Amino acid sequence: MAQLSNGTSSTTLISKSGTTSIPHRASLPNPFDLTDDQILDIVYLAHLNDDETCDTDKLYNLVSNIVLRSQSPISAASFKPDFLTLKLISCQMISTRSAAHCVHQTTMWILQHLKCYSWDAKALIAIAALSLEYGSFVHLTQFQTNDVLGNSLRQLNQVQNRNASAVGELVMYVVQVFQHINEWATYAADGYDPEDVPDLTEAFQAILVVVYWSIASTVASTGNLIGVSNYKLSEYTFRLSTAVNKLTMHLTKVKEQIANVRDYITIRNIFDRPKDIVDLLKALIYPQQKGAENPKIFEGTNLVTKGIEVFRQKHVLLFISGLDSIEDEISLLNSIYERLQEDPREAKGFKKEDFKILWIPIVVKWSQSSREQFKALKSGTKFYAVEYFFELPGLKIIKDTERLNYEIQPIAPLFSSKGTLLNGNALEVIFEWGIEAFPFRKIDGDELTQKWKWLWDLILKATPGLQVKENRYIFIYGGANNTWVQNFTQELSKIKMNQSIQRADIIIENYQLGKGKGELNNSVPSFWIGVERKKQNKKHQEAVDCEIQKIVKCLFCLKRDPQGWAILSKGHNIKHLCHGQAVYQTVAEFQNWKEKVFEREGFDIAFKEYYDAKEKEISDTQPCEDYTSASSVIATIACPNPTCGRVMEVSSVNYKCCHRDDALNC
Repeated sequence: MAQLSNGTSSTTLISKSGTTSIPHRASLPNPFDLTDDQILDIVYLAHLNDDETCDTDKLYNLVSNIVLRSQSPISAASFKPDFLTLKLISCQMISTRSAAHCVHQTTMWILQHLKCYSWDAKALIAIAALSLEYGSFVHLTQFQTNDVLGNSLRQLNQVQNRNASAVGELVMYVVQVFQHINEWATYAADGYDPEDVPDLTEAFQAILVVVYWSIASTVASTGNLIGVSNYKLSEYTFRLSTAVNKLTMHLTKVKEQIANVRDYITIRNIFDRPKDIVDLLKALIYPQQKGAENPKIFEGTNLVTKGIEVFRQKHVLLFISGLDSIEDEISLLNSIYERLQEDPREAKGFKKEDFKILWIPIVVKWSQSSREQFKALKSGTKFYAVEYFFELPGLKIIKDTERLNYEIQPIAPLFSSKGTLLNGNALEVIFEWGIEAFPFRKIDGDELTQKWKWLWDLILKATPGLQVKENRYIFIYGGANNTWVQNFTQELSKIKMNQSIQRADIIIENYQLGKGKGELNNSVPSFWIGVERKKQNKKHQEAVDCEIQKIVKCLFCLKRDPQGWAILSKGHNIKHLCHGQAVYQTVAEFQNWKEKVFEREGFDIAFKEYYDAKEKEISDTQPCEDYTSASSVIATIACPNPTCGRVMEVSSVNYKCCHRDDALNC
């Protein structure tokens, strides 16, 4: 007598199902009255764990050989199915009374008996138990008439009196359904993250219902095959197929989601170890599927025929953003793009001509309005842009907190030509320092901060109330000529009130050194003493120290200007150190260059262009002069140029001014 793990005999269990008293049986539910949610709940409660092992592949081959007439040879030595369990379940199904609620009771008994098996094993073991009877029936129908043993067995089993056509159809369908169950089990065993493959969880809920109706169908089919019942198997087929349809719908989505996960792993591996910048960009924007449409690359409004190859051996500033409220970023990057073209010199081992800017717009789902919005923004860009209207392959990498960490705010990671990340977000240094931060690494911003911090410390100490805000232009000025200071202040006030400036949302503030928002104090001498002390620091161990000494030299040159001087900055980024006459004429003649503010996409850029032209004009009309003396006495002679005015150097017996040495010198 077979025993279960809890010690209960098979006879006792059979009697509990097949010979249940009428009053108790009447309380059992009709499975056709149960909803899928109700079935899901009661089936899940009958499961304990997956500790019991079952070689579902080999058992399925045996079942398919019997039911589907497959030809999968299985060595008897390599696989021994649990015959006792199969026979026990088969007997339980045979002894089930001819009522739907009894089918439900036997189905639950089987699930309880197989509570420690996986869900696919539960269904397959029940199908295998049915195959014991179904296989015998099929085999007995094939004996020849002169086979005495075969005909005797046929007669004992009353094969000739059974109508098994409907049973055969349902049995074959149940075996085919198991392939879907097995497909789900394969996916579930791979351990995908539910967040990556959410429909795998939905499929699991459908699996419980499919397993229930698969087992219930085997119970009903066994009863009809033996002849102890006459169920309408079409009802079981309908409920099973309805559950299978839900399962296959989820499995289709699961396959898509798993394909996305695998694509992500491929993209992630390429992103982490790219061959070069083109390899990295392809991983982010090119679909992994063969035959899919590739994105287009535009430079401004012009289609780039070379496509992604235009970035080979280039450093790429990757502008990543949504479509809303990015006009300021586009304007800034347009300015950087132009400056890279205009001044393609080498700096810090990088050539500006080797830098490219590429915009990847982030749109989760494209619509007609978002397409039009993108095209409108693209028409205003001068740098490169990716045009795609499908799901961005590298979106997960772009949002990955351990990689590019894009959320909502625009970012601009910088990559080398080898695909190495040089700066996680170069927008920060670009917003603060502009083209001066080239090649836009974090260290370049740090060096600029160090280059100007000492000067800002002196300016802020000398000018109470001065506030530095990153998005505002500041004029700081001074000099011994009070008339020049007053006139310069008046002209700045006119510029600040100009309608063109106000329409462009350009904010300009001005502070007279030592005055701030109040009365002029005695802190100006302290300022110049601080500059003098910086000059006395002779430690030039790093390049930034040399840059600071150039600034100190230029400041003293400005101090000697008989009219005055001015400093223009945008936030903490000091843009220009200006002489009195040239800077006064530049602001006084704002009407002549105000349109350039919009064309050049920056007040400071347009200002510098006009200022440089004015300074050259003044220098041309009042050039430096050379003096030659036959005397052995070296005379002291000042430079006649009003923008300089300092004592000229002595070279042998020739006098010359050196105020045009370089950009930071007078």
